[in-house]
Amino acid sequence: MPSAPRLSDEEIDGHLRALPGWERHGDRLVRRLRFRDFREAVAFVERIVDPADSQNHHPDVAIHWNELTLSLWTHVSGGITARDIWLAHAIEGLVRAD
Repeated sequence: MPSAPRLSDEEIDGHLRALPGWERHGDRLVRRLRFRDFREAVAFVERIVDPADSQNHHPDVAIHWNELTLSLWTHVSGGITARDIWLAHAIEGLVRAD
């Protein structure tokens, strides 16, 4: 897969203003979510599969019982790209739908 250009700090900061709940941790976008239990956290991850697969771009996922941490970064580019911003918005659409 060809690399996508990394976004500048200013571009990332601008996008984050439209993505409440997302934070920048170095070269990654990170979102933490809480659910009632493990089953709900896993079910939410299942909902991310279709948008992630449609772009062939997948988040790093960590689940600790009812807490879900999603990290986005474009591995081949070594940082945050427009692909990560797109997926963050898609995930936020799922969060708001709940």
